[in-house]
Amino acid sequence: MRYFLIFIVLATALFAKFEYDFSVHKMGNNKGNTILIIGGIQGDEPGGFTAASLIVTNYKIKNGNVWVVPNLAFESIIKRSRGIYGDLNRKFADIKKDDPDYDTVERIKKLITNEEVDLIVNLHDGSGFYRKTYESKMKNQNRWGQCSIIDQESLDGVKFGNLKEISMSVVNEINKYSIDKEYNYLVNNTKTAEGNKEMAKTLTWYAIKNSKPAFGNEASKSFLTHTRAFYHLLAVEGFMKYMGIEFERNFELSPRNVKLAINNDIRVTMNEKISLSDIVGARSWINYLPLQKGTKLKASSSNPLAAVVSDGKRYRIHYGNRRMSYISPQYFDYDNSIANFDFMIDGKNKTVDFGTNIEVRNEFVVKPKDGYRVNVIGFSKRNVENESGLVVNKKDFIKRFSVDKKGSVYRVEIYNEKDNKFAGMVLVKFSDKKSLKSS
Repeated sequence: MRYFLIFIVLATALFAKFEYDFSVHKMGNNKGNTILIIGGIQGDEPGGFTAASLIVTNYKIKNGNVWVVPNLAFESIIKRSRGIYGDLNRKFADIKKDDPDYDTVERIKKLITNEEVDLIVNLHDGSGFYRKTYESKMKNQNRWGQCSIIDQESLDGVKFGNLKEISMSVVNEINKYSIDKEYNYLVNNTKTAEGNKEMAKTLTWYAIKNSKPAFGNEASKSFLTHTRAFYHLLAVEGFMKYMGIEFERNFELSPRNVKLAINNDIRVTMNEKISLSDIVGARSWINYLPLQKGTKLKASSSNPLAAVVSDGKRYRIHYGNRRMSYISPQYFDYDNSIANFDFMIDGKNKTVDFGTNIEVRNEFVVKPKDGYRVNVIGFSKRNVENESGLVVNKKDFIKRFSVDKKGSVYRVEIYNEKDNKFAGMVLVKFSDKKSLKSS
């Protein structure tokens, strides 16, 4: 499983103003054409940034190159704001150096104009349904949903400069799989050079002016996030097919399967010793999590939209613009002399690394180790302080101490007996599956 660094506080001087930074994920084999996909330029459009993150986590590029920025305005995403410093997609024509978005804009401009990039797609969620003429309040020429956007028909002398033709090809590809003809896509030419002042401020127009073919893709805000993401993925795949980029995804493309993929097994690891699996299903509060005294939290995740945010006293786990859980920490010095511990899981011996998860069908035992104390959270036996060597079953737990809402995942914490330093944590998940494996 791929993990991505989460920036709690950025260390480099260049980005010292910001608490969050966007990430760039380069996929492919360095041969063939390169597409740049951007999500999250506006933090209140989850269909776009969710689709972009799914490409990072669920797609394999077999030929060609796919560069993905799934979280361009990451702080705005977390705070469910279109733009906490103003609309980021209106800052590409002119931006002052004291604007908090200045470094973000300058960095994404460099990525757009990179000589390796052949085509750019910016993913948006738009209101209603774009139609060429007025049909109703939600279906007319002033709505943005369900359209492929171009700024002009062509960009002469540039590979993939036949913008209208490409956009029509992508629209046809989307409409093959649309869930209803009522929601079919159309091409929307904003004719930016003819006096469209708003569109002249945008990312795509900046790209066009720098001889880079660029498109916007709008999914309707009338849909739930997973359906918007479904349409975005159809569009992105349409562009990749046109460019000859070969890919695989690990699920069949449908709104239902997109929803499952969005919520599947998002994990956060902290200080390399603590792992919280399935943060979508986590309890709203996780108390007394053993964090390290006197150091900044280091966190990573299996998804680039996950973030651990501090408010000074506690932490919040975010996934995109969804707050998943609060963490109330308990601070310890850390013992870094060991990295794993021995378990017996359903009768089989296994050495388990800290910060990982194990699945158990019936019972487990944490094997005793000289100098270390085991605390199985939610399990207790009278007059026993060290719970190593005990046979533990699911029925022995108090459910409210589980990490997850279902009551199937529990913490096993290891401490140095001499000075009570925290050595590490393992999550135990009770499962009824016939085939179990560690992750």
